[in-house]
Amino acid sequence: MQKRKLGRTGLEVSAIGLGCMGLSYAYGPATDRQEAIKLIRAAHERGVTFFDTAEAYGPGVNEEVVGEALAPVRDAVVIATKFGFKDGIPTHGVDSRPERIREVADAALKRLGTDRIDLFYQHRVDPDVPIEDVAGTVKELIAAGKVHHFGLSEAGVESIRRAHAVLPVAALQSEYSLWWREPEAEILPLLEELGIGFVPFSPLGRGFLTGAIDANTKFGSDDFRGSVPRFSPEALAANQGLVTLIGEIAAAKGVTSAQIALGWLLAQRPWIVPIPGTTKLHRLEENLAAADVTLGAEDLARIEQALAGIEVQGARYPAALQTLVRG
Repeated sequence: MQKRKLGRTGLEVSAIGLGCMGLSYAYGPATDRQEAIKLIRAAHERGVTFFDTAEAYGPGVNEEVVGEALAPVRDAVVIATKFGFKDGIPTHGVDSRPERIREVADAALKRLGTDRIDLFYQHRVDPDVPIEDVAGTVKELIAAGKVHHFGLSEAGVESIRRAHAVLPVAALQSEYSLWWREPEAEILPLLEELGIGFVPFSPLGRGFLTGAIDANTKFGSDDFRGSVPRFSPEALAANQGLVTLIGEIAAAKGVTSAQIALGWLLAQRPWIVPIPGTTKLHRLEENLAAADVTLGAEDLARIEQALAGIEVQGARYPAALQTLVRG
């Protein structure tokens, strides 16, 4: 597995990481603990050194699983986790008060069974707490040796600049994929200017870009996608053209749609590290093989030209989860 550096902070990770959220949160019943541990360890055996978790994915359960899985190889991996929601529950709203950040850090260290958090993200911007106070608190945690690098998630331009002025931001984690390209307008140029790495979550469009979901797909009551406007039958039908396009390009290159979607992200900037998630070993192997997919200038131009005629339908989040939208 190739390595990439997240910005100018020197944080080096595998070119593709593993997003662990889906093992215990958002996409249906939690994966059996031992099966989840087996999958995480399989990822490391195949070259993954970057693992993403959060207090909110459970809450707490995901960190425990990730910590147990990676304990035997702790010094060979980078573990990222997050703070920023009240009680660690997204629907309760945001909470980045300094005392809460410190509390989450200590709890995360315990759940992960480690002595440091390699990358500590603010999960979402808290409008009630100055971002300078957030950065300052993480700076104190770094001085104490509890945290090594600071990150933001779904933050806007102003928040990124203000936080970075207090403490260098190693990485921004936000949604970015072939069906959500909004970061290209302002975020990517800013990250390039400031030397901040970019970690796209949902790089496969929560499964849609793989071709495995269509307008007839039914989501369980415990699957987050069932409440997302973009996954309504009408939106899925309207967006099917994008999946068809990706499938055609994948077939021509002899790879899968998922590999085209991930390969496209990797081709955008050398400091972009996507973190696809999965619960299945064969999907893990498929995703990681995307690191070897080369999209040349002609491939990228063809994708760009085809995408120009497609307008994605549907909002990213339901109205009840507006705290998950960038601030």
